[in-house]
Amino acid sequence: MYPFKKHIIKIEANISVALKQLDELASDAILFAVDDEERLVGSLTDGDVRRALLKNASLELKVADLIQANPRFLEKENYSLNDIVKFRENGFRVLPVLNGKREIVNVINLRRLRSYLPVDVVIMAGGKGSRLRPLTEDTPKPLLKVGEKAIIEHNIDRLISFGIDDIWISINYLGEQIESYFGDGSAKGVRIKYVWEKEALGTIGAVKKISDFCHEYVLVTNSDLLTNLDYENFFIDFIEKEADISVVSIPYVVDVPYAVLETNDGRIHSFKEKPSYTYYSNGGIYLMKKEVVNHIPEDKFYNATDLLQHLINQGDKVVTYPLRGYWLDIGKPEDFMQAQEDIKHIKF
Repeated sequence: MYPFKKHIIKIEANISVALKQLDELASDAILFAVDDEERLVGSLTDGDVRRALLKNASLELKVADLIQANPRFLEKENYSLNDIVKFRENGFRVLPVLNGKREIVNVINLRRLRSYLPVDVVIMAGGKGSRLRPLTEDTPKPLLKVGEKAIIEHNIDRLISFGIDDIWISINYLGEQIESYFGDGSAKGVRIKYVWEKEALGTIGAVKKISDFCHEYVLVTNSDLLTNLDYENFFIDFIEKEADISVVSIPYVVDVPYAVLETNDGRIHSFKEKPSYTYYSNGGIYLMKKEVVNHIPEDKFYNATDLLQHLINQGDKVVTYPLRGYWLDIGKPEDFMQAQEDIKHIKF
């Protein structure tokens, strides 16, 4: 959790107070001054204070007298990845995030985050994990430990590293354990809400229950995956392709150990000597425009593949993002054992 409130100071505070806060922030030394109603009014750096002191300013001087007006900021529900890229390119690293009232709801540090994606995430964690019994008799599969952390926690921590801080978790089987484990997400500096499935709703049906998404894009992911997917590249690819929905796909290579005959009407046209064929399987991670959620039926068992086929049938743009990194679906005992070994070597 990044303690963003260390960057916030009241405009009526003395410069001596500001100096102490700036010193504690070290290389991230910038403060954002707020008024009595907690609204952003300016910024203050150690350079601003230094220049004032060189002019014999008193330490009792108010922050309000030194702040720089019109600081850079992001609006929580109204920014794009392009904004983030421009801030990075121009050397801005620490930025306040404001709500509609200009109140600071977060301060992001682009030296610590890989990105700050304008995306809501829904993690599907309601399954029973039957194939992993007896491990899942008293523990939901997403909370099984891989290395030092639960499977789902690996996923959440990676999402957080890309600046995603609005998360929903769909739960059913032993879901109260997951709810107790993460709470409201404040321990990790994010917001986590829960969607309870009274009855199984398939791999994407529960998403329909959510009506208060913050952003125009929604990422849906299975909870029992281990992956080092670059979520920023995934998002950029989605935007560049002008897609309605994108599916992470996993390459699967089939090596045929014999010469393959290519025929038509019984006649051989050519040979391929021991060819390799690459197929792409569904990786269980989907990025979509928010309005796509409207096509999910309410309170009905509905799989992601049903949604994809529906969108294809009506002519929407359904694309794939071939993953070139690590991916493992922890469905069977041998997958779970493989994960325990992989976690020692794969950088997440």
